[in-house]
Amino acid sequence: MASDRVRWTGWPVLVHSLRTAVAAVASVLVARLFRLPETTLVITQSSLGAALAVSWQRFVGTALGAAVGAMVASYFGPHVLVFAASVFILGLLCALVRSDHSAYRFGGVALAIVLLIPRTGPPWKTAFHRFAEVSIGIAVALIMTVVWPEKEVTPAGKK
Repeated sequence: MASDRVRWTGWPVLVHSLRTAVAAVASVLVARLFRLPETTLVITQSSLGAALAVSWQRFVGTALGAAVGAMVASYFGPHVLVFAASVFILGLLCALVRSDHSAYRFGGVALAIVLLIPRTGPPWKTAFHRFAEVSIGIAVALIMTVVWPEKEVTPAGKK
């Protein structure tokens, strides 16, 4: 029966959760330093190579989504058809710069935040804040990946 027991493999989850919590606190503190209203948590990756690839797509997508959102919100209200047309245009722009689907997804989030969420200031300010917050999150995640790399986990029984 002892061989039928499932071995607890929660240690990697605990370490990953701790790394993410440290990155979240660092992102909040840096965002507050720059007096940004929000902060963005970017999940740390296990290796620098993986982190750089996804970070670049997040950066490009957020920049495009925030820019499209600011331009569109400057001339139109948060209407569903305007949003749909903006998402379509964002998709074309992402293809034009040869980014992948994740950039389009991240861009869509930035676009929705800038265009659809009620704001008190000009849309370009909201767009810049979103871009800056995501950039801080990316920087913190990359630093965490270098400073505190995640150990590769090998499945039980394999060496």
